[in-house]
Order: sequence, then structure tokens, then C-alpha cells
Amino acid sequence: MSRNADRLFLRAAVALAERGLYSCAPNPRVGCLIVRDGRTLGRGWHVRTGEAHAEVRALADAGPDVAGATAYVSLEPCSFHGRTPPCTDALVAAGIRRVVAAMADPHPRIAGAGFEQLRQAGIAVDVIDLPEARELNLGWTTRLASGRPWVRIKTAVSLDGRTAMASGESQWITGPAARADVQHWRARSCAVITGAGTVRIDNPRLTVRDERFAADGRLRQPLRVVVTGAGALPPDATVLTDGGALLLACGRDADPVSGPEVWRDDTPRVDLATLLAHLGERQCNEVLVEAGPTLAGAFLESDLWDELIVYVAARLLGSDARPLARLGLARMAEAVTGRIHDVTTLGEDVRLTIRRDAAS
Repeated sequence: MSRNADRLFLRAAVALAERGLYSCAPNPRVGCLIVRDGRTLGRGWHVRTGEAHAEVRALADAGPDVAGATAYVSLEPCSFHGRTPPCTDALVAAGIRRVVAAMADPHPRIAGAGFEQLRQAGIAVDVIDLPEARELNLGWTTRLASGRPWVRIKTAVSLDGRTAMASGESQWITGPAARADVQHWRARSCAVITGAGTVRIDNPRLTVRDERFAADGRLRQPLRVVVTGAGALPPDATVLTDGGALLLACGRDADPVSGPEVWRDDTPRVDLATLLAHLGERQCNEVLVEAGPTLAGAFLESDLWDELIVYVAARLLGSDARPLARLGLARMAEAVTGRIHDVTTLGEDVRLTIRRDAAS
């Protein structure tokens, strides 16, 4: 098979992996194609944690006669017995002759061991680095490398960078298309973080409601995390009364409301780095911060962010309106720096995706 053909089939495997974008967390998103003599025999992707992995689903789709075929996978096959048996064993037993992968798996129990097991069994292994495969699992690789999730901060602003009127009124800065787009970011996230002030002012649900993001008719809901130093929330807040998963992140001396799960910091105020480490321990790969300027500013000023999703509306709210983030910066050298990764038009608004400058 030519290198160009390998890339073509491998990109198709990554496209299959994208089908698990909203459902397979905390596992990585993985897709697999079984190909022989240029013909695709089977396709598979990982749908949900605890269920069959992409390679096993692809082999089942292909049927019993796959001897001599090539498996194209978006991520190195797993080589240990977790919730399911090792995919390396399934590929060897099926008689696969060659495996082409888009990236190695950084998981400490795999990290090249999957490739080595395949080679030991006489299977040829090639790795063709595809940036789109790494992009799909940024949260997985970030958590394994740093112990914290990929942190994405979402906000909607006016042209003059304001998120709400001085009174707190913010509905609605952007139009329906931009507001609907937020559902995509929630649906792919393991947790949504907000502050007690946002809960008091906006009473958000922070849930996924768009059925487009369902897998097999089921919507996977992110964990809602409310940062509240004192532990206080309005008793009728929707996040308290709707029965969904909620974590209160409180300071050491807080007296939290009863009902939800509570995570208590060792300090009087919630240390965001410690909170993110806790979410990493809970296997959260991606978190979405939907918060007011104080909490958003705290993430930015602490350099605890990876991506900004900024919806910009063509309107001005005035100098007394609330800013995107409260940042105590005095010199240009202190500026929070990022790079524009993507610009997308949504109705009458624009969505800017900004990645943190790795050098900052």
C-alpha cells in the first residue's frame, strides 16, 4: 500500500473516531478501519467507556475472514486488560498482518507497549503522525501529561469586550446560532465549571439539551462544578434542584449547602490548580469554564487555560459594562497572550478560538 493510500485510510479512521466525540469520555476517541487489497472490510469506533473498543468493533463489522488485512487506527491499540480485553490480542487473533496508527498512546500502561506486542507477534507497525488525530484527543494527552484537563474558557462579548451590563444583564449579547454552538462545547466536555455569582445572577442549567449530540439515543451530561468559597448557593438554583450531577468546590472553612457532592480545598479559598488536579484524578479530559469575569480572570491570570472560545457580537455595551475578565495587570509584559486558532461566522456573530501561547 502506498504512503498516500495509508494516509487516506488513516484519515478515515480519524473521522470514525470523531463519532465518539460526545460519548466515549473519559476514554480517548478512537476509530479503526480494516482494509485488505484496497477494500474496506470493517469500520468501528469507540462509543462509550466500558463498551467494545474501536478495533474490536471494526473486526466484528468485518466478519471472520480478515487474515492478512491491515488495521488503520487513530491511536495506538491498548495492550492491557482494563474494562475490556486488550485490543492487541484481538488484532493478533484475527490474523491482522499490519497496523498503521496515527499516534502513540501516552497512557503509562501503553506508551509504545501496544506497538511492541504487535511486532512481537509478527505484525508490521507503521506510525504516520496526523495532527487531526492529536487534535481530537487534546484532553486525553493533556491529562496524562500534566495531571489536569484541557481547560477551555467560553464567553460571549460585545465589540468593546463586555460580557454584561453593569447591572449584570447579559441576555442576550449574541444570537441564536452562537448560543446553540455552546451545546457542542458542553457535550464534548467532562465537566463545566462556573462560579456561585453566575449561579445567583443567571441561574444556568449548564446541561446538554441538543439531541444532535446523543449517542444511541443517550446524552452524556458533564459534571457541573460550582466554585464557591463559602459554599452558599440559592436554595432554588437549578443546578441544585434538577437532579443532575453537581460538585461544589469550596474553601476550607465553608459551610456548604446540603445535597450535592462537596470537594473542600485545604485553603480558605479554592485553589484552581488544586481543583483541576482533582478533576484530572476524576478522569476529566476536557473542562469548559462558563463563568463571570472574576473566575474567568482567575483562570487566565493563573495561566490555567489552554483555549478561549469567544463569541463576538456586533454591538457595544459601553464603558460601565462588565469586562471579559478581571485581570490585575499593570504592564504590557504581563499581558495574557494567545494565538488565533480559528475564526468562524455563526449567524451575525463571530466565534474566535484562541489557543494559549506555549511560550507564555
